[in-house]
Amino acid sequence: MSDLLQRLRGRGWRMTAQRRVVAEVLAGEHVHFTADEVLMHATARLPEISRATVYNTLGELVALGEVIEVATDGRAKRYDPNAHHPHQHLVCSGCGVIRDVHPVVDPLAGLPDSERFGFTVSEVEVTYRGLCPECGGG
Repeated sequence: MSDLLQRLRGRGWRMTAQRRVVAEVLAGEHVHFTADEVLMHATARLPEISRATVYNTLGELVALGEVIEVATDGRAKRYDPNAHHPHQHLVCSGCGVIRDVHPVVDPLAGLPDSERFGFTVSEVEVTYRGLCPECGGG
């Protein structure tokens, strides 16, 4: 069973067949599907699932904090089930593929107190950009 399914079960989330399929589609490492990609994969498993159900389920998962919505460079939002493991993203400027990365340096450490302007920083979001090997990045 995927980490996402286990977390949802632990929360007592009502697990209908449609919700289960959406959660199963999102299972795995480096998963960053658009809503339409989730729909495509879900209908392959459960042909009667509707677009509205997929979109509503994704919205619920984001509201629950179990899935992260990732928006990059005006492209379609993507859904990341790796919501409970701190990470950043590496994005290909060519094809848009996204990979989870785990830098060894705390990104907040690079922001001196003088640049915080009195803010109490609660989270940091860093996006690394470049070209993947398929797009000619090496």
